[in-house]
Amino acid sequence: MRTARETGVFVRRGGRFLVLHRAHDRYWHIVAGVVEEGETFAEAAARELHEETGLGPNALLRHVGMTQGYLVPEATRHEYGPGIEQITIESFAIDAPPEWEPVLNEEHDEYRWCTLEEALAILHWPETREAIALVAAS
Repeated sequence: MRTARETGVFVRRGGRFLVLHRAHDRYWHIVAGVVEEGETFAEAAARELHEETGLGPNALLRHVGMTQGYLVPEATRHEYGPGIEQITIESFAIDAPPEWEPVLNEEHDEYRWCTLEEALAILHWPETREAIALVAAS
């Protein structure tokens, strides 16, 4: 069961952002996942970053400073516990080492290093597009 909390990590290398293609859902996204019971948002972000890209596990993450959320869509209601109607998202950012490349897990089948404009054009979720613009400006 999914919880009511999710996290995302914006990985930047120079002027480009890491964007991952989700193998099962077939859309472009950032490092992201559910905050498990007993985890903080930051702990979940570090775990997801390590699981999905190999970076970490003790990577120095910066809180983006933007709390976001969305209503659970009817189509995916069965994935959430009873009574969960709204999801809260906390995002983090990290600067990747200059020569580093991700090692993808089974959730992803491709990655790209995108400019902000390229990322905005292919990212699937509006919350992600909103947050990446904030990260790019900082």
